[in-house]
Amino acid sequence: MSERYTITAALPYTNGPIHIGHLAGVYVPADIFARYQRLKNNDVAFICGSDEHGVAISIKAKKEGTTPKQIIDKYHKIIKDSLHDFGISFDNYSRTSLPIHYQTASEFFRTLYDKGDFIEETSQQLYDEQAGQFLADRFVIGTCPKCGNEEAYGDQCERCGSSLNATDLINPKSTLTGSKPVLRETKHWFLPLQNYSEFLEKWIIEGHKNDWKPNVYGQVKSWLDDGLRPRAVTRDLDWGIPVPVEGAEGKVLYVWFDAPIGYISSTKEWAARVGKDWEPYWKDEKTKLIHFIGKDNIVFHCVIFPAMLKAEGSYILPENVPANEFLNLEGNKLSTSKNWAVWLNEYLEDFPAQQDTLRYVITANAPETKDNDFTWRDFQARNNNELVAIYGNFINRVMVLTEKYYKGVVPTPHELTKEDQEVFAQVKELTQKIEQSLERYRFREAQQELMNIARLGNKYLADEEPWKRIKEDPTRVETIMYIALHIATALAVTSEPFLPFTSAKLKQMLNFATMSKAPVWEDVLHSDSLIPSGHTIGKSVLLFEKIEDEAILKQIDKLENSKKANQQAAAANTATAVAPQKELISYEDFAKMDIRIGTILEAEKMPKADKLLILKVDTGLDQRTIVSGIAQSFDPKEIIGKKVTVLANLAPRKLRGVESHGMILMVENKEGKYVFLNPDAEGIANGTEVK
Repeated sequence: MSERYTITAALPYTNGPIHIGHLAGVYVPADIFARYQRLKNNDVAFICGSDEHGVAISIKAKKEGTTPKQIIDKYHKIIKDSLHDFGISFDNYSRTSLPIHYQTASEFFRTLYDKGDFIEETSQQLYDEQAGQFLADRFVIGTCPKCGNEEAYGDQCERCGSSLNATDLINPKSTLTGSKPVLRETKHWFLPLQNYSEFLEKWIIEGHKNDWKPNVYGQVKSWLDDGLRPRAVTRDLDWGIPVPVEGAEGKVLYVWFDAPIGYISSTKEWAARVGKDWEPYWKDEKTKLIHFIGKDNIVFHCVIFPAMLKAEGSYILPENVPANEFLNLEGNKLSTSKNWAVWLNEYLEDFPAQQDTLRYVITANAPETKDNDFTWRDFQARNNNELVAIYGNFINRVMVLTEKYYKGVVPTPHELTKEDQEVFAQVKELTQKIEQSLERYRFREAQQELMNIARLGNKYLADEEPWKRIKEDPTRVETIMYIALHIATALAVTSEPFLPFTSAKLKQMLNFATMSKAPVWEDVLHSDSLIPSGHTIGKSVLLFEKIEDEAILKQIDKLENSKKANQQAAAANTATAVAPQKELISYEDFAKMDIRIGTILEAEKMPKADKLLILKVDTGLDQRTIVSGIAQSFDPKEIIGKKVTVLANLAPRKLRGVESHGMILMVENKEGKYVFLNPDAEGIANGTEVK
């Protein structure tokens, strides 16, 4: 029985192009799943679109001396075209600047407003009298109160990394006019998330404990355990959807509120285009709603958006939110600002007609349960040693031998051996395993089973050796080649979710179009005759091309150039980033600090915390637990036995439920990594005082 699926992929933000991190986190797994469900004859709406509001776009427009509209038009086209050329099979790719989205988001807000679901609060915010508008955090610049940087932003100092509020800045200035802003009262609307805690606890913590991914479930539980608070749904900005109530002039819907509603408006747009009713895809309880997102969007799709849908009252909730972790690049975190990325539009230019190679490598390295790494050498090796040497080699041998022995006509099988019957059974079994893995959102595992079908084909040919038997036993070879063609046909069908361009090419080579009934997914699961005897196949072409060292070195050089540019920028910043001396203290003040030398005995990562390590330190006084935010600078295994300097008499503090007794003294290098402060001489005992 056919099922209905609404499959959404996170809306890419239109202030830059798409990179491989976005592909690995969202678009490749979403596309695999959508293509698979279509092959199962399910009713699928695969929905996405550009996220085109928010202050970041306003800032980019200002920096480039243009308008937000020109920014979003530029990047919407780049993103849409590159995703299309990469083979992401959206049923609809919309944009949040369209009238249908403005209408949908406004109606959604108005429904919650009329029901009394929002809290109204008035507070004092910075206002530019010359520009006549309130200032978003990033439109305020001033002196950082912590390091003295005179160009700190209203949300963060990019020199010392401190999180700030705009009102914290010393001598704040508006980036719009350069004038000094004043404090002025402004009213905003908030969604009281705390009112939905009980519902979220029951729905997720109880209802999805066993079927949601641990990384998703854990993050949601952490949010709920910490306690939910009201969240603003409006802000003072001139770029966005106007707040549709009286007294809200100059205010727009907060981008986090309007963006997920973009899934609904995109579905409406698609339904109108194809002549369908959109509502069953969002309001029928039988519909399965699946959100594909990255790690950084979990809270929005598992806490905030469901709370919005629940508040509205007529929408279904997601059945699953299979978020991935992050993909790193050559051992370092992807960074758009540092140009440490593989941009999709550039890849498509540098590697024409090799979309499937990148899809394959991204899926093979999918960060499904933990962060994973993309390297160009691994990309080359997987293409050459797996796609070319296993999959491509099998298909080439089958096509060439069929042309050589039978002029491209599929032979008739004869009596089957036990081995032949086992091959038919294995094709079905492997296809079933692909299904089972995809239904559990294990895309890496599913692709491995796909490659096992190709491996099966190679092994069968190697075992049966038709090239040796053709003269002595041509009848047996007819059976062998039929079974090899059966495997090739199975690959043509089962590859479609993972390698759509390869699948299309292979179907063309096997002349699917001329068959009275081309095989489908269910046939691969149940049939022993996927390709009819007497059918004429087409000419063989190479499915994959070997990637040479030259092409890889070019990409590595490109990244090295980015690294050098970043190092030069860091060095330049370091030269001017010396914090001013703090106010004078007396010796008595210093003497209050008990600083000791210690040794790290144990180290482990704090669960569900990217930055924290739990350390057991021998201070000479005792062995104590210290929680330190150094996880991104050190591997826990590598620091066991290290000498450290400990502020021993710091008052205990609970971090993520673990009580920390003291502080490890560190210094930050120019790459932003922490370095231990410790004695450079041997024989300094634990417990030695620092004086």
